[in-house]
Amino acid sequence: MITTIIFDLDGTLMNTLDDLHDSVSYALREAGLEPIPKMDTRRYLGNGIRNLVNRSVEQTCPAADEKVKEHVFETFRSHYVAHSMDKTAPYEGVKEMLKECKKRGFFTAIVSNKLDPAVKDLHQAFFADSIDVAIGEKPGVKRKPAPDMVNEAIRQLSLLHERDIPKSECIYMGDSEVDMLTAQNSGLPCISVSWGFRDRNLLVEKGAKTIIDRPGELFDQPVLGKSLA
Repeated sequence: MITTIIFDLDGTLMNTLDDLHDSVSYALREAGLEPIPKMDTRRYLGNGIRNLVNRSVEQTCPAADEKVKEHVFETFRSHYVAHSMDKTAPYEGVKEMLKECKKRGFFTAIVSNKLDPAVKDLHQAFFADSIDVAIGEKPGVKRKPAPDMVNEAIRQLSLLHERDIPKSECIYMGDSEVDMLTAQNSGLPCISVSWGFRDRNLLVEKGAKTIIDRPGELFDQPVLGKSLA
């Protein structure tokens, strides 16, 4: 029996692309570099913000050294923490899905490679009443696809709900190949979503076994019961 659902954030619960792209563009311009197209920002998401920044710098300036990358990264980080909610919003149907999760008594958590302060801010602003725990990238916890964030989420949920939650009661939901690897490394089944930062064809190519096209379809999974109306 599934009692616990662990969600990715960017591309799964929230469309964060515009704010991330704006911060990347700002940081590149501040360093005297040309910004990259938004679709390339989308393509680089999912494996942490340092990967996003490094690949963006390498695309626009292949000769850039580590000092330049670090400067762009620090500028991006400061700008994004201040502007992470300018244009960001939950995807259509997500709030209804989470309301149904709450109604059915599921324990819920967010695990994200986004900076932890931004994850905490978004959790408080949009999901404080519907998601129990939110964990972002921070020192001491390896980012996805390592299982550390998932393990930490389960640990915190177990403490919060005063019971040991075995992994046999958990599922993971995300939008990318990084999320599929995270679920695999954590020993959890993965539900992939097609509305995020990866197209359905790529998810299939990467080996996704279960793909849903709208949030309410989460409840079409036999273990969770019926779909939202």
